[in-house]
Amino acid sequence: MKIIPISSDSLGVRSMATYIETKDCKILIDPSAALGPKRYGLPPHQKELEMLYKTKNKISEIAKKCDILTISHYHYDHYDPNEVFYKGKKVFVKDISENINKSQKQRGADFKKMVDSMCELIYCDNTKHEIGETKITFSPPFFHGPENVRLGYVIMTVLEDDEKKVIHASDVQGPVTKNATEFIIKQKPDVLIIDGPASIFLGWKFSYKDLEDASDNLVRIIEKLDCDIILDHHLLRDIRYKEVFPKPYEVGKKRVKTFAEYLGKENITFEAHRKKLWGK
Repeated sequence: MKIIPISSDSLGVRSMATYIETKDCKILIDPSAALGPKRYGLPPHQKELEMLYKTKNKISEIAKKCDILTISHYHYDHYDPNEVFYKGKKVFVKDISENINKSQKQRGADFKKMVDSMCELIYCDNTKHEIGETKITFSPPFFHGPENVRLGYVIMTVLEDDEKKVIHASDVQGPVTKNATEFIIKQKPDVLIIDGPASIFLGWKFSYKDLEDASDNLVRIIEKLDCDIILDHHLLRDIRYKEVFPKPYEVGKKRVKTFAEYLGKENITFEAHRKKLWGK
């Protein structure tokens, strides 16, 4: 199995796009990227715009060569309704009929109208599929962060072949919830790709209890499983991310890496450093 992180907050844009290849198929998970519209009261810097353009082109080129695309939920940093690379693909997506908030339900319905005639669109919550010897499992819906959060639900993707098992857990933010934690532990992955808590909203949209739960749950995963942890996305928007979320790094040590670090690159957290980019 080949696991290649494509784009993320540690690589300059909001994203968790990940390419996975087995001997049976080529899969691109959450094939999109976006920028934070405002940060510190500032719009995206030119460097962010250039990185987004470059990243979108890269995602598009990879997507065209894939057999399967998966979409964990309908936020624009995880799917792009305006792309045309869905043509001729199997596209596994979050169900829009249940466990979904109003905004994502509408986006999902619009997306169906746009791409249904050009691809095989499959609602996949809590389902299992086999392509040759590759097993693909989609989780039940889990909260996009804390319980009952207004952002709605997401689904995880689990891929397994005769070499490895990987979980791609978009936007469970830690995970914050115990049921998302138990699902991950039960699957026993060799690699866990996950986003950290949205600590930039600490004390506002994200509570100190949520942060504590996210930390405790991820530490439990690290202690229970002998897996590599690729931790990125929301957490990397915080300049002080290792200070506010220290325990997983203390316990996991070198097993915990960002997308950039996993690729042997330096972190490029443009959004977190937007104020510095703009200067005076």
